[in-house]
Amino acid sequence: MGDDHSDGDRQDGGSTGVLSEDDGERDDSDTPRQGFVRRHKALTVLLALLLIIGLAVGAGFLYLDNVLDKVDRIDVYESIPVEGRPPATEGEALNILLAGADNGDSDGTTIAEAMVDGNWQPGAYRSDTLMVLHIPADRGTAYLVSIPRDSYVELYDEKCERQGKNKINAAFSLYGPAGAICTVEKLTATRMDHLAIIDWAGFKDITDALGGVEVYVPQTITDDNQGGVTFEQGINELDGELALKYVRSRYVLREGDLGRIDRQQNFLRAMVDKIGSTGLVSSPSRFSNTFSAIASNLTVDSDWSNGDLRGLAWAMRGIRPDDLTLMTVPLKARNPFPSVDGVGSTVALNRNGVDKLFTAMRNDVFDGFVDGNRDLLVPDSRNVQ
Repeated sequence: MGDDHSDGDRQDGGSTGVLSEDDGERDDSDTPRQGFVRRHKALTVLLALLLIIGLAVGAGFLYLDNVLDKVDRIDVYESIPVEGRPPATEGEALNILLAGADNGDSDGTTIAEAMVDGNWQPGAYRSDTLMVLHIPADRGTAYLVSIPRDSYVELYDEKCERQGKNKINAAFSLYGPAGAICTVEKLTATRMDHLAIIDWAGFKDITDALGGVEVYVPQTITDDNQGGVTFEQGINELDGELALKYVRSRYVLREGDLGRIDRQQNFLRAMVDKIGSTGLVSSPSRFSNTFSAIASNLTVDSDWSNGDLRGLAWAMRGIRPDDLTLMTVPLKARNPFPSVDGVGSTVALNRNGVDKLFTAMRNDVFDGFVDGNRDLLVPDSRNVQ
């Protein structure tokens, strides 16, 4: 996106306004400093966890449960009024809200620890990543929809009360996980059945536990904003440190933050491929290290039991990169980005397009929407800058 979308931007979330036909809603630019990892890891980690569990059910439920017990769980839905929420998802389909988080101004306390007393401290934690993972009833495919952090939308607090317009990344920072759920549900008119949050600090460990991940770079590119790191044209083997640099790059990309979203989702695709093709289960140490690294850095809602996670994972064990559709919500334009007084550079959503996308998701008939809106898809793995 341009220089206005800096990783250090912060807004106070105090602006108000009425949702218009074409706007998205609001977000507080409590923008974290290490952009992607907080933002787009939730998906990587959740899918990785599900795939690994699915591959490893034969290893024994006791071992799996011992590791899954490391996953933090929070009572995120208790403050959200039942009345006013979108209708429950029909059938076996699932919609999962994914958020990346960092301990912005906290003392290192985890989100689960911070929520024990029920008091959310605005600004203590930040999230620049919100995505919706749709898993159809047949479990044979998965769809990941990214909502850009600068989407200008109406924000809602943890009780789903309207708080005015700002960038969407303000919802998590100001009002916590429940505020993020309310904001996304109001924006999309779609029930978020579950929530998954990942601490960005675990991203490096997970990549290294996998033994590195390969991505294709179509043209040699050097990022002077990250110490002059160069990604050569062709296949690049990324360890944890290089993976962070790959997914954080922004200024050297043609479309800035939107280009970074493409990179982040491309890395996810490559990670899914690595998990599905490298026989993790036959390598006890790699399996154990990867599984533990994921579980230790993931937080989910308390409604997700170990058994539920195992069952979903087993049903999805055959998912491969070709079965994963990656896309961004419809925008008014990818450039230029409108500036809002007191908020800065924002992303304007195409409300008609957003409504059509999430109507298709609610009806679990996403393929038809995708076929007619291929411009929203992340480029194939050989064409992501």
